Amino acid sequence: MFKTRLLSGIVLVIVLIATVGLGENVLFAVLGIISLIGLSELYKVVGVHNKVLGYAGYAGAAAYYALLFAGRMEHVTMLFILFLVLLMAVYVFGFPAFKSEQVMTVFFGLFYVAVMLSYVWQTRELPGGGTAVWLIFLSSWGCDTCAYCVGVLIGKHKMAPKLSPKKSVEGGIGGILGAALLGALFALAMGRWGGADTNPLYYAVICGAGGMISQVGDLAASAIKRNHEIKDYGRLIPGHGGILDRFDSVIFTAPVIYYLAAWLI
Repeated sequence: MFKTRLLSGIVLVIVLIATVGLGENVLFAVLGIISLIGLSELYKVVGVHNKVLGYAGYAGAAAYYALLFAGRMEHVTMLFILFLVLLMAVYVFGFPAFKSEQVMTVFFGLFYVAVMLSYVWQTRELPGGGTAVWLIFLSSWGCDTCAYCVGVLIGKHKMAPKLSPKKSVEGGIGGILGAALLGALFALAMGRWGGADTNPLYYAVICGAGGMISQVGDLAASAIKRNHEIKDYGRLIPGHGGILDRFDSVIFTAPVIYYLAAWLI
């Protein structure tokens, strides 16, 4: 199990470096595909992934990415309103085929998966985004690793005992500080060897904030799974689960990094 998880993790990192490094259309397309897969995993939890309500969700996500690619973000609010109207039409004219909870999950999924993940591409497109985009993954996955190590060493107080008994307050704090340190080291490395104009203090603040939010994302995904009594969202990534299992913290971190990077960097 550990070997499988390690190997798939290495492959995931290689794919990540290639797609994020290339950026532009390649990254956009990959994020669009990942978003649709993530939506499918979420919709499967409530049993609509292969039904007309789920297809409406996929269409909404595709329409959002089309507007984003065309640079017509002024129409996004209109899209969300039309999307809600479409879902309610499916709900009422198909009644009682679907429950209100399923409709709300489909609407929620557009924001939770498609919109929030798109901020990876939006961060990459910022001035200096070729460097800043890596803070999304550095803060989320770096925080997770640091939190685990600190939690194992000195963790005593449970952060969310009913939801995730192994997570501790000490681990959470250690994860945030560790992410901030990684951000500062990354800035120094990119400034020295990458020729980038980086400020270690700003990068530490951004990564620390990202690390804090990433823990909310991790616990939120766990809460949904606990509510529906499932272990993983999918099996796409051997040893890790599905897209939502691996990118649960990235989903929350990406928008935070985008706005902090636009403000500070």
